[in-house]
Amino acid sequence: MTTRLSSAIARLVIVIALAWAAPALLAVDVKIDHDKAFDFKAAQTWTWSAPPGDVKMARTQEDNPDAMRKIAEPVIVSAVGSEMTKRGMKQAPGAPLTVTYYLLLSINQSSQELGQFLPAVTQWGVPPYAPATQSLEMMNYGSLVLDIIAKDVIVWRGVANAKIKREGEQPKREELLREAVRDLLRKFPPKS
Repeated sequence: MTTRLSSAIARLVIVIALAWAAPALLAVDVKIDHDKAFDFKAAQTWTWSAPPGDVKMARTQEDNPDAMRKIAEPVIVSAVGSEMTKRGMKQAPGAPLTVTYYLLLSINQSSQELGQFLPAVTQWGVPPYAPATQSLEMMNYGSLVLDIIAKDVIVWRGVANAKIKREGEQPKREELLREAVRDLLRKFPPKS
C-alpha cells in the first residue's frame, strides 16, 4: 500500500511539474521560412557575418543597444555555435552559409474595449455607447531573428518572439535567448 501511495505521489508531482513548466515552454513563439529551391545538404559549413549581428531597441530614451549587444551577443553566438554543431554543421571561414542575427527589443500593448466583439449595428438590440478600455496590457517584447545567407541571398530565416520581464535576472534572460536559438534551429537544416 505504501509503495502504491508513493508511486501515485511521484506521478502527481511529475504532472504538477509539467503543468507548471508548460507556460515556460510556450513562452517563445517561433516562425521559420526557407528557400525551397536551395540545397541545404550540399552546404555543411557555416560562418558568422562581420559583425555577427545587430541589436535594435525602442523602449525608452535610456536604451543602449551597444551595452545590450555586449551582453546578448556572446550568448547568441555560443548558442548558435552549439546548435549548429548538434546538427552536423561545422563552422569554417569562407563557408557557403553565413549566419546573421538581429535582436529587436520593444514595448507592445494589447487592449480590449467594451463591445469590441459586437457588431456595429443596432439590430442586435445593443444600445450604442462610447467604447471604453476594459483591459490594457503593456509588455516588453523581444524578437530574435536568425538569417542564413548563401551568395548574398537569405535562404533561411527564423524569428522567435517572446514577452520579456524587464526586471528579470540576467541568467533567466540568457536562458530565454538560448531557448529561442534552440527552438529556431530545431528544424534546421530543412528537409527537402
